[in-house]
Amino acid sequence: MITTLKVLSLLLDYPTRDLVAGVTEMRTALNDEGLLKGAPREALEPLLTALETQDIYDLQEAYVFLFDRTKSLSLHLFEHVHGEGRDRGQAMVDLKKMYEDAGFDFAAHELPDFVPAFLEFLSTRTWEEARDYLLQTFHIFAALKVRLTERESDYAAVFAALEALADGKVSAAAVAELLEFPTEDPDDLEALDKAWEDAAVEFGAGAALSDGCPQVSDMLKRMEAGE
Repeated sequence: MITTLKVLSLLLDYPTRDLVAGVTEMRTALNDEGLLKGAPREALEPLLTALETQDIYDLQEAYVFLFDRTKSLSLHLFEHVHGEGRDRGQAMVDLKKMYEDAGFDFAAHELPDFVPAFLEFLSTRTWEEARDYLLQTFHIFAALKVRLTERESDYAAVFAALEALADGKVSAAAVAELLEFPTEDPDDLEALDKAWEDAAVEFGAGAALSDGCPQVSDMLKRMEAGE
């Protein structure tokens, strides 16, 4: 297992009492594996410290405020490609099948494109595979890093760490395209309700479309082919 990716997966998950109780172990695991060094490793300390020192309810409220009430900060990969449209359904089916074919069993209550689930999957692969997958999706992570940095959120450090691990070039045009999506005001409940009024995601054979999103289809094909 690539322990560092497992820790980063946990850091992006909803903060529970069990999760925050494991911060010391996470810190030790990061240091022992040594994949992250210097500034990217040090940048994670404010988030680790916040998790182990702040009130659990404050942590949970802040997490929901960021990731659940702000579409542009969604921790679902395909949300940033084509929202809640039907194309996302088939992409989700394909990603779930890729997990299953690899023998990876993710939490049933989560969608396959949930970033913590995706990173946990990567933690079970070889380093070469994991890095390749990071590079294929990193324009999304780079955009999230920018948005979280603008909000001065400690969570930005997780995506900075992923950038350091990927150690590759990101398409500036792809990141800029994602950043064109307007950032919502989490306090504007009326606007948020309107933003989430998209088509429901469908799963199974009936969700397949002949003209699914090319970007997602290509990404999944590369993942499955191990290119």
